[in-house]
Amino acid sequence: MSTELIRLSAADLAAKLASGEVSSVEATQAHLDRIAAVDADIHAFLHVSDHALQVAADVDRRRADGEALGPVAGVPLAIKDVLVTTDMPSTSGSRILEGYLSPFDATVVARSRAAGLVPLGKTNMDEFAMGSSTEHSAYGPTHNPWDLDRIPGGSGGGSAAAVAAFEAPLALGSDTGGSIRQPAHVTGTVGLKPTYGGVSRYGAIALASSLDQVGPVTRTVLDAGLLHDVIGGHDPHDSTSLTDRWPSFADAAREGARGDVLRGLRVGVISELPDSGFQPGVSKSFRAALAAMEAQGAELVEISAPHFEYGVAAYYLILPAEASSNLAKFDSVRFGLRVTPSGTPTVESVMAATREAGFGDEVKRRIILGTYALSAGYYDAYYGSAQKVRTLIQRDFDSAFAQVDVIATPSAPTTAFRLGEKIDDPMQMYLNDVTTIPANLAGVPGISIPSGLAEEDGLPVGIQFLAPARQDAQLYRVGAALEALLVDSWGGPLLDRAPVLRQAQGAGEVA
Repeated sequence: MSTELIRLSAADLAAKLASGEVSSVEATQAHLDRIAAVDADIHAFLHVSDHALQVAADVDRRRADGEALGPVAGVPLAIKDVLVTTDMPSTSGSRILEGYLSPFDATVVARSRAAGLVPLGKTNMDEFAMGSSTEHSAYGPTHNPWDLDRIPGGSGGGSAAAVAAFEAPLALGSDTGGSIRQPAHVTGTVGLKPTYGGVSRYGAIALASSLDQVGPVTRTVLDAGLLHDVIGGHDPHDSTSLTDRWPSFADAAREGARGDVLRGLRVGVISELPDSGFQPGVSKSFRAALAAMEAQGAELVEISAPHFEYGVAAYYLILPAEASSNLAKFDSVRFGLRVTPSGTPTVESVMAATREAGFGDEVKRRIILGTYALSAGYYDAYYGSAQKVRTLIQRDFDSAFAQVDVIATPSAPTTAFRLGEKIDDPMQMYLNDVTTIPANLAGVPGISIPSGLAEEDGLPVGIQFLAPARQDAQLYRVGAALEALLVDSWGGPLLDRAPVLRQAQGAGEVA
C-alpha cells in the first residue's frame, strides 16, 4: 500500500482521500517512511516536521465530522526552506540563519495549511537561492534521484528531488531566474513560475525582490494547477501582489488534457536561440516535442527576440544589486547567527565576523558584485544599464506575443551535470539559466514540463513555455495537452523510466 500511495499523483491521492479509501494519516505516514528510507542518499530535506501526523489526523477528523474540505485536503506537501514557517526552522540554506524560527508563516504556507495540505518538512536549496545546482547549500548538496552523482538543479533542487523521488507529491519552490523550472528540467518533474505578483512573496526570504516568485513543483501539470489554486491570489501583505481575479488553474489543466487546445495554437520559436549552444539531446527532444504539437495542429512561428542574449548579463547585475540590499539585514543583531571576535568587539567587528562566518562563498561573491554595481560612479554604468536591457527584453516579449500565443524553448541547455563539475566555474553555472532568466526580467509566467530523455545520457529534458503576463492559465492548457501526448507516446510517466527509481519495490529502496 505504501508504495502505491507515494506513486499516486496529488490529484489521484486527493480523490482517494475524499472517498475515504485512504486516510491522510496513511498517506502522510507512507511519505514519511519514504523520506526516512531514502533521504540519506538524496538529501532533499533539511528538516522533517514533527507535527505532520497530527495535522493529518486533524484533517481526517474534520472529514469524518462532515466538514467541507478543499480539493487537496490531506495531501502531503514539501516546502522550500526559503519560505518561513512557525513550526520548523527557516534557514534559506544558510548558516547565518541556522535554527531560526519565524514568528509567522509565509502567506503561501498559511494558505496551504488552511487548504488542509500536510507540511512534511523544509527542502534543501542553494544558500539564499543563489545557484543552479543546490551545491551552494551550507548543509550539503542534494542528489538527483535519476543519478545520485548528478545535481538536481537549483536553487530549488531539494523540492524537485523530493517530488521526483516520491518523497512528496507536491512541493513549493521559488524562482528568481529559473529556480523552479531548471530543477524541473533535470529531474523530470513539472515546475511553474507564475506571473510576477500572482502569488504572494510575503514570508519568502528575499533574494531579488523584483525577480522572486513562488510557485508549484509537482509530477503532473494538473497537480501544479491544484497547488497554484491554493497559493495564488491577492495578498494585502505584499505590496507587489496583483489584485486580479484568477481562473482555476486546475480547470485549465483539465481542459488542456481533454480538449483540442493545440489546434491553431501559435507557438513562437526564437530565431536567436541557436541549437549550437545546447546539448544535442536537449535540442533533439525540444524539436521532437514541437513536431508532436505541430502534428496536432499547432503552428510554429519563428520570432525574433534580439535582446534575450543579454539577459544573463543584465540579470547578474540586477540580482546581486538587489541581493546586497536585501541581505544587509543579516547583521548579527536581528536574526540568527552572532559571532563575537576576541578583544574588545564593536558593532562593526561583530557584524563583519558574523557575515564572514555565516555567508558562503557564492553569497559573498554576489554581495560584492551588487555593492560594486550600486556604488557611486558605477550605478549608471552597470545597474542602470542593466535595467535598460530589462526594458528591451520586455519589449521583445511584447513584440513576440503580438504574433504568437506562447513561446517555446528548451528549459535549460544541458541535462543534469555531475556534482562538482561546475561549482568552481561561476560563469558556466550562470549560463544554465539562459532560457529561464528572460521570464523573470519581464515578469511573465513560464512552465517546464518533461519532454523526454536525452539520447546521449538517458537523463530527463524539459520544454519551457512562456505566455504573456496574467495568462498563466494558457500555460496550464498547453502544458497539459502536450503532457498527455507525450505520456501516451512513452507508455506512462517519464519518472517510471528512471533507472534508480524504477527499481524501487518498496518505500525503502532507492537503488
